[in-house]
Amino acid sequence: MAGTMIVDGKPVELNGEKNILEVARKAGVELPTFCYHSELSVYGACRMCLVELGNGQIVAGCSTPPRPGLEVKTTTPRVQKIRKMALELMLANHDRDCTTCEKNGNCKLQDLAHRFGIRQVRFGQRDIKVDIDDSSPALVRDPNKCILCGDCVRVCQEIQGIGVLDFAHRGSEMTVTPAFGKEMAEVDCVNCGQCAAVCPTGALVVKSQVEEVWQALHDPQKTVIVQIAPAVRVAVGETFGLEPGENTLGKLTAALRQMGFDKIFDTSFAADLTVMEEGTEFLTRLKNGENLPQFTSCCPAWVKYTEQYCPEMLDHLSTCRSPQQMFGSLAKKYYAKELNIKPGDMVVVSIMPCTAKKFEAQRPEFVTEGAQDVDFVLTTQEVVQMIRESGLDYPNLESDSLDMPFGFTSGGGIIFGVTGGVSEAVLRAAHYLLLGEELDQVNFTEVRGTEGLREAEIDVGGTKVRLAIVYGLAQAKHLLEELKAGRADYHLVEVMACPSGCVGGAGQPVGTNAEIRSARAQGIYTADKAQQLRKSYQNPLIEAVYEKWLGEPNGEAAHTALHTTYSERRRIQGDSISLGEDGEAKQVEVAVCVGTCCYLKGSYDVLQDLGRRLRGAHLEEDVDLKATFCFENCGSGINVKVGDTLYSGISPAKTGFIFDKITEALQSK
Repeated sequence: MAGTMIVDGKPVELNGEKNILEVARKAGVELPTFCYHSELSVYGACRMCLVELGNGQIVAGCSTPPRPGLEVKTTTPRVQKIRKMALELMLANHDRDCTTCEKNGNCKLQDLAHRFGIRQVRFGQRDIKVDIDDSSPALVRDPNKCILCGDCVRVCQEIQGIGVLDFAHRGSEMTVTPAFGKEMAEVDCVNCGQCAAVCPTGALVVKSQVEEVWQALHDPQKTVIVQIAPAVRVAVGETFGLEPGENTLGKLTAALRQMGFDKIFDTSFAADLTVMEEGTEFLTRLKNGENLPQFTSCCPAWVKYTEQYCPEMLDHLSTCRSPQQMFGSLAKKYYAKELNIKPGDMVVVSIMPCTAKKFEAQRPEFVTEGAQDVDFVLTTQEVVQMIRESGLDYPNLESDSLDMPFGFTSGGGIIFGVTGGVSEAVLRAAHYLLLGEELDQVNFTEVRGTEGLREAEIDVGGTKVRLAIVYGLAQAKHLLEELKAGRADYHLVEVMACPSGCVGGAGQPVGTNAEIRSARAQGIYTADKAQQLRKSYQNPLIEAVYEKWLGEPNGEAAHTALHTTYSERRRIQGDSISLGEDGEAKQVEVAVCVGTCCYLKGSYDVLQDLGRRLRGAHLEEDVDLKATFCFENCGSGINVKVGDTLYSGISPAKTGFIFDKITEALQSK
């Protein structure tokens, strides 16, 4: 739109701005907002971006389109009075215990109250306290701090296409909640955390494991090792005043060593391992024409989405564990033995840009000798808190080096941190894995970019490979619909839940936008270029790991340690869960409750994991494992009956306990 607008007496050229808010920012005026987000639909509820037009009309800047000749004033007495009134009303309905809030010092409501000089609130304080929901493994929801901006509602619906949060009730009773007042763990949340990433207050925050990690570090009986995800290195420095995208891996390593971590490693090493496994798996499928397209399995939010909404596509998921879980498996199954310690005495900590990794680490599939492969997951936000608690001057720390053997990586492992990175890393290795010949090509720029859905066609050894790269689960849903309708055809599909991939993860420093994500992505590619080795198969320590522990890619040992299977998570229907029937008597009867209460707490995962454990121990002929409905003991966790003994309070993480009880029962026969 050509023409000129007048903002506070200053002419501003119009050039396609969507609303007055964008024009004002172009003029250097930062209008306050709560409910406005450039990547979401306009809601216009908070009334903080109000402006006064030349004719005296008061309008919302976010929802009013610009037009040539329009005169706008942003700080008139009327506008200032309304803004302060709106702020006071929000504060009156807000839990103002700021000193203990997770967002203290990083809260938009706190910032605006200070900016507009709110010294008192004339409307009292809320007199009803609502229970805090900490049922999720990844997030904590505090309705007492919600200001009804709707950002979480829109990001869940519009970006992720799920909609587990929405407005309920009317007037003063309005609230944002999961359906029917359920807890987050009881609905189809995929733990991506994007709701927390856009929440301007402390109503939705990352669930912290900082205290648990400090306890482990202070326990002399524990060996605590840590892995650092690729996207963390280009974001952690932002909180300490450094530029977004600046690679501070050396400083972070130094900080972690001062905190007391015994060994510090790079998840990019496990990403190199993922390339070898997933690349080999893909080329085998491509050769045989089976289960194509192959979907990547690095993103736990995407994996859970597939289990919940399109389980018919589970055979198309790569069977590879994510790099986080590959690292944890190697650490507990092999590296612990090298250090001559038990898996339970090794504590594996991950530093991730992602909240869904907290959920992934607790999955029952990822256990070694009864111990989770990854014990604790810290987001970038949480490790920043630990650095501050330690009193370290982060910008001025001298860089330190990572430990071996999991501290050496290729550029292919590093680029996993940005959308398109997994595909590019696989493409770098595919020619060698297919033909055994070196390919000079390193940069596959066709798969790079910032669009939510990108397509490319690459020649791999004379075969045209069609790829799709997608981020945002709403985009993934659309792609799946196109595939099912036959309107799209791909060989490999990379899916990430978060905008721009892991660099835009919900565990990264708050205040992320497209510009910051772009800077982080550039930092990832710069780190890739700085590596002497750019292709995963060139990493000599990857080769050593195969020779020493794993044999060959996709071999038996590699499959046991680095691959997994996933199961349907839909509500009970059809034959997804079969109830036990009378048949040949077996030595021990085991019944897992799949009634609603137990099912929502993960009893289906317990049932599936017990089945896998029994098959792995060749005990399926001795144990009658079945699903059943209701032991009339709801509210105490998952109920499992072994023989005549009922065990309550079981969770998916405690499946090993039930398995031990089964083996004890068998031994007593």
